[in-house]
Amino acid sequence: MTLFEKIIAREIPADILHEDDLCLAIRDIEPQAPFHALVIPKTLIPRLGEATPEQAALLGHLLVIAAELARKEGLDASGFRVAINHGVHGGESVPHLHVHVLGGRQFTWPPG
Repeated sequence: MTLFEKIIAREIPADILHEDDLCLAIRDIEPQAPFHALVIPKTLIPRLGEATPEQAALLGHLLVIAAELARKEGLDASGFRVAINHGVHGGESVPHLHVHVLGGRQFTWPPG
């Protein structure tokens, strides 16, 4: 069972920002920006490259929720970043797809 599955099952506490039938959004415990949330599907998809065409609507829902969180934080005017890590070189630390929503500071490009 992944860390995120344990959070979804309420076995591990988290600061929950949003929940619906498809996903859970929480504050990141190691924030990389003043606002850093994770949008996690309740269905286990290990990583983006393993998502199937049948999961397209779920993936879209995760992005809609990410944008909603950014709006609620007032980040839509100044800007925010959305990231999905895949694999070791992509920075993946938990094998459960999740969308990072970061904002509240200036980001650089390319990212580290």
